[in-house]
Amino acid sequence: MKYSYLSDSPDLLSILREFGSVSVPDREVTETVSDILEEIRLRGDAALLEKTLLYDGASLDADEISVQPAELAEAQSKLNESERTAILEAISNVQLFHEKSIPSNWSTLNEHGAEVGERHYPINRVGIYVPGGNVPLVSTVIMTVTLAKVAQVPEIAVVTPPDSNGKVSYQLLAALEALGVTEVYRVGGAQAIASLAFGTESIPAVDKIFGPGNAYVNEAKRQSFGTVGIDLLPGPSEVMVIADSTANPAFVAAALLAQAEHGSGKEKIYFLFTEEALFPQVIEETEVQLQTLSHRKSIQRVLENGFRSIFLPDLARLSEVASFVAPEHLELQVSEENLAMLTEKITTAGAFLMGHKTATSLGDFAAGPSHVLPTGRSSRFSSGLKLDDFFRRTSFIKYDEDSARKAAPVIAEFAKMEQLDAHGRSLSMRIEDKG
Repeated sequence: MKYSYLSDSPDLLSILREFGSVSVPDREVTETVSDILEEIRLRGDAALLEKTLLYDGASLDADEISVQPAELAEAQSKLNESERTAILEAISNVQLFHEKSIPSNWSTLNEHGAEVGERHYPINRVGIYVPGGNVPLVSTVIMTVTLAKVAQVPEIAVVTPPDSNGKVSYQLLAALEALGVTEVYRVGGAQAIASLAFGTESIPAVDKIFGPGNAYVNEAKRQSFGTVGIDLLPGPSEVMVIADSTANPAFVAAALLAQAEHGSGKEKIYFLFTEEALFPQVIEETEVQLQTLSHRKSIQRVLENGFRSIFLPDLARLSEVASFVAPEHLELQVSEENLAMLTEKITTAGAFLMGHKTATSLGDFAAGPSHVLPTGRSSRFSSGLKLDDFFRRTSFIKYDEDSARKAAPVIAEFAKMEQLDAHGRSLSMRIEDKG
């Protein structure tokens, strides 16, 4: 493959906007998902089983949709010691990180002397989608369910697609069991999202759906919004690596290849560099390392279609471009001086990976922050999955006689301005002298 790079130009941001923005779902995806949602809504389990056979190749009976407690317990016994240690260590780090974000209730007195404040309640019932099948994402269990547990969500339902034999990875089930999840269903795709949104005979509906998925899963989440809450619509993975003269070309190449490895073919890989001589060194390393990887064919496809390299020697301009792209993962393989400057100037990355030793895989698997992050430039206006997403906030107001009287003039004035006399009367009648 022939590699090239872009240099700064007046139309650079336009090029990157077209390359990096979320694609509008094509008509086939939109219509297919709409049909699936409607079938699940109307026919429940019967449609769910048909879609599971059609899309996952798994022939299940209705009583096999739910994973039984004995299967969860058995999965734990199948773990080897290193698998168990890795799962428990990752859970511990994610729990530690998100416990720092537990929201506090508060109250104060406003200018009328009334008590006002906020209270936070965990969402009562959540559904979590975990990609599975032939490539079970055990880490996604930890990066979603752990947050729900820290938030003390009372009911957690997990859906994950089975393989063609109707089985779910024992490592994935063991991670769920370690987190105390007892409600697990072997269904995937848009049909799983529909089941969580509308409910079936086997799967009670939830209040909010979390978790990453493919184009069909994301479209099902988008179309279900309003019936249920939705966390975000994370699409194919992205990484941007920024490298200066201190970068190790082998580390840069490894970072680019790691995100290309996700395998959908639609991943976006960005390489921004300040030293022109670094480019051929990184490309050479990329070619060498690629030959040693088990997924090299799918990685090559991503590099051919989803890779952009940009030479930007001016750090201020580089920061502007990086903020514009708003990448999901941002690896900063730069000096400490440049690290301080870039983390101040770039404000839209989903996650910063700071310094030469901080591989994105640390965030993917075990560091602490959730790896469910916004993609397709949506980091400009949204954040990665956080503890607060599992809570709902309620404000409260409490007036007594004195504070209500103090508020009466301003309420009367607004009622007059907006011609809403019933609004004004609803307060004035409560503070009138009864004689």
